[in-house]
Amino acid sequence: MFMSETYRKITTDGIWNNNIVFGQNLALCPLLAVTGTATNGLGMGLATLVVITASNGLISLTRHLIPNEIRIPIFVLLIAALVTLVDILMNAWAHELYKVLGLFIALIVTNCALLGRAEAFASKQPVKHALWDGLMMGLGFTLVLVALGAAREISSAGTLFANASLLLGESFRFLEITVIPDYKGFLLMALPPGGFIMLAFLIVGKRMIDQKLVQKKPQPAVLSEAITE
Repeated sequence: MFMSETYRKITTDGIWNNNIVFGQNLALCPLLAVTGTATNGLGMGLATLVVITASNGLISLTRHLIPNEIRIPIFVLLIAALVTLVDILMNAWAHELYKVLGLFIALIVTNCALLGRAEAFASKQPVKHALWDGLMMGLGFTLVLVALGAAREISSAGTLFANASLLLGESFRFLEITVIPDYKGFLLMALPPGGFIMLAFLIVGKRMIDQKLVQKKPQPAVLSEAITE
């Protein structure tokens, strides 16, 4: 088998079933604040992915050394240290993106999803499982950020991954696409209300897909016994 049942479940939970946004309804503040473009969403998603993966691995590695009574403050301190490191690195190596995302990089510390995965999963699982869980949770969150940012950017400006080369580096120039030439734009989608509207469409779409998947699953045969008097 390419992937064991454990890793398969962690993957499907992180990306789809228990997605940070769709399944847990967490991290909505940065989700709506930074997704004016797909580029911003990608940058924020990758920063969160790095932090949640590293924090899961570090907490799992040290779980036997952390006193149970003070585990939550220690988890928060570890996450804060990792966020500070990512914040410094982004300021040094992706300064333009750092200026765009601003305070929301530091606010990754307050993302309840990170502390939730640390408490519910990483502190109870082996390092390899914790790392994979962090990677999949981060990837699922990044996909939602990019999807929401792309939908808002296309509807508001007709472009996709605008300024990717400026914010992420010259190697990302290939992402810059003009989807609708000479498009004057729909301003509402670039504003906060547009974020709420587009997120609602994404949630509805996800639930419709879930319903279709449930309908396609073979139903177990129901055995009935004849009752005779």
